[in-house]
Order: sequence, then structure tokens, then C-alpha cells
Amino acid sequence: MTVSIRQLRDKLCRELAQSEQSAAVHCEREARRYGAHPPGHVLRAIASHAREMRAPLSGVIEARQPFGARVGRAVGEAFSAIRHFAADRVIDAERSYRATLLGVRHGLDVARLLHEVLLQQQDARGARTCDLLIDQRSQLVVDAEAALRWFARNPDVALHSSTSIKPQLRLS
Repeated sequence: MTVSIRQLRDKLCRELAQSEQSAAVHCEREARRYGAHPPGHVLRAIASHAREMRAPLSGVIEARQPFGARVGRAVGEAFSAIRHFAADRVIDAERSYRATLLGVRHGLDVARLLHEVLLQQQDARGARTCDLLIDQRSQLVVDAEAALRWFARNPDVALHSSTSIKPQLRLS
């Protein structure tokens, strides 16, 4: 194993820990804004999946990067808090949703690259864990993309600050 592939693996492990923490925390926060409407359903499913993947991923990430995983999760929590208390208050609801979806896609890309790195390192167990995340999360991303239609049917909600959605929601 070369030093560079090890460094790449370590970096990706930290980045995946950060991304998964953000998926668990931020998707749940964002979901509360949409209640029982389609964007809320899919974001709760993504947050739940991120929490479910925490234990399997810890064997991949923390075995190699125990400190890095903690740092990655702390950074993910910090980014989610900053976004929640600052950015989400000034951007409209559909943009906030799309930004959340962008973060989820980013984590999926990190998992895909980490999968390839683990295969090069002949870590079949770690690669299978990444496969599990990729397969399940990919379907959730498809569902999240389909939920974008809800904003087209609710333009009055889509264009308002994401913190002021709930009073305006209507069933559609």
C-alpha cells in the first residue's frame, strides 16, 4: 500500500463521517419544516438511514480513523448548526431543500470513491459496507429528487424562507 492511497482513504473516511453526521442531523432538521409533506418524508428517511449506517460505517471509518471520525462528525454537526441558524433563515424553502439534497449527493460520491479505495486495499468488508450505503442511499436520492415536484405545486411555499413554511403549508 502506498502512502498516497492510505492518505486518500483517511481523508475520505473523515469526509464520510462528516457527511453522514450532516445527513443524520440536518436532514432531520430540514424535514421538520415540511411536516407530513413529501419533502419531509424523504428527508426523514435519509436521516434514519444515516443513523442506521452509523454502526456499520464505524467499523470502516473508526477502525482506521477513530480520532478523525470524531472530528468529522463534529465538523458535520457544526456545519449543520451554522446552516440551520444562519443560511436557512435567509434562503427560500426550495433552495434549502436542494442544498440539503446536494449535501446528500456529495456524501454518496464520497462513499463511491471510498469503496474504490477500499477495493484497491483489498478490504472486502469495508467495500461491502460502502456498497450497502450506496445502494440504499441512491434510492433515497431518487425519492428526494421526485419530491422536488412538490415545490412546483406549492410555489407560494417554495419562495418563502424555509423557517416560515409550516404556517403556509397546504395539502397538495
